[in-house]
Amino acid sequence: MQTTIRVTLWMSLLLTALGAHAQSRPAKGGKLTLPEALLSRTEVEVHTRFLASDELQGRRTGEPGNRTAARYIAEQFRLLGLKPAATTDNQPDFLQHINLEKAKTATSATLLIGKDTLQLGKQLIVMSGDPTNLSGEVIYVGYGLTDGEDGYKGRDVKGRIVVAQGGSPEAKSPGDIIRAAAEKRKMATQKGAAALIELYSEATPWGFVSQYFSRDQLTIATSADGKAPITHLWVNNANNQYKQLKEAGQTVTLRTSGRPHLTTSSANVAGIIEGTDPKLKNEYVILSAHFDHIGVGAQGGSAYQSTDSIFNGARDNAIGAVALLESAKALMQQRPKRSVLVLALTGEEVGFLGSRYYAEHPLVPLKQTIFDLNSDGAGYNDTTVVSVIGLERTGAKAEIEAGAKAFGLSIFAEPAPEQGLFDRSDNVQFAAKGIPAPTFSAGFKTFDAAIGKYYHQAIDNPESLDFKYVLRFCQAYAHAARLIADRPTRPQWSAGDKYEVAGKALYGQQ
Repeated sequence: MQTTIRVTLWMSLLLTALGAHAQSRPAKGGKLTLPEALLSRTEVEVHTRFLASDELQGRRTGEPGNRTAARYIAEQFRLLGLKPAATTDNQPDFLQHINLEKAKTATSATLLIGKDTLQLGKQLIVMSGDPTNLSGEVIYVGYGLTDGEDGYKGRDVKGRIVVAQGGSPEAKSPGDIIRAAAEKRKMATQKGAAALIELYSEATPWGFVSQYFSRDQLTIATSADGKAPITHLWVNNANNQYKQLKEAGQTVTLRTSGRPHLTTSSANVAGIIEGTDPKLKNEYVILSAHFDHIGVGAQGGSAYQSTDSIFNGARDNAIGAVALLESAKALMQQRPKRSVLVLALTGEEVGFLGSRYYAEHPLVPLKQTIFDLNSDGAGYNDTTVVSVIGLERTGAKAEIEAGAKAFGLSIFAEPAPEQGLFDRSDNVQFAAKGIPAPTFSAGFKTFDAAIGKYYHQAIDNPESLDFKYVLRFCQAYAHAARLIADRPTRPQWSAGDKYEVAGKALYGQQ
């Protein structure tokens, strides 16, 4: 009760104080200045200190602190005059509600294959399902993603144990593999299968995935009735050691404690700034950033002290969410030619849930969405630059460089290439649909000790931020967004980019 009262009072005071700054003012000499040049360090700091405060308990998706952050952002959108982009009960709303399934960890599981007994954590991971004790022949369905010859065609799997190859032909990153797994589970459920076994042989080490899935997991709800998804196992099939599971007539016995299943919810926050050009206002630039973080204590998956167990997430990604708020303010005060959808995303830290949901349930037509300027990052080690992942690929290099230069910053393109960062933030969900989508990050060139000190650590608090730099970062983001929304032509994927084909399909290009 006391925490709720404190948060409510704080929000009330912030809204009152920030309302006093809602109007732009002329520069000295009476000349009009772009609103982003007039953004204040104090306001940037106020937003950041609230979103990364202890009271929000690490903003973990599905938890009260995350919902408080969403409400705060929504009310800032309302204060600034944005148009709600979603609806709830047929009424305009800034919140795009998402139903989620929460699976607690499994405590036991075995899989008997002939003389081999596979054990939980060693060769076996339980992804989902109720307690299960099941024996029977397996049916191999390839990747388990289609109704074709290499999938379910001609195979009656109702009440049977289905075996699928891990990943997919296109899956490269861990996120791709997890998304493919969710699609397989959904299809196996639709086909009436009793259980799904996936043969995992991907590049990400088994020890890493086993540790990751030993924690509570959140997924987008796959059924409206709240029932638990089917039993779904991953088997470590390195070196194809369990290839017999692909053979007809192979019998197995599986027993699991299941993963206790709960339902919860979260929401994206979305507001529209209508463009001024009669024609171009029908095209949209999305500004996106995730506002969730990893929570408290063991939820965070990193070491912590008893004196500080809250993962505040100031760098990742409170400052990205603040860049959204500051950009919304500047662009509302002087609207660009194209319309802008300001989109604060939930669930990035638990599998891009918010951006995945948005990509499948867009609030403005994807075909009319010409660009996504995403903001996310692990921290900064260079306050003279902004780092942009995908700068050279997504067709708005000149505008992004000009946006940074206007506020004394330069651009560092493609930092830490060995990390594969383009496919590790929400931007990839838009890119997969064909929308050019770079990520605009606080300045870094490599993952060094300065980054590691704070990344997903409990000491990532607002007190450790350089707010002079954070202000310039927000201003550069806002100005780059304005330049992109005002450019006469749409940005295009670089020729040969792996997402170029999706872009051509989306926009009807040959």
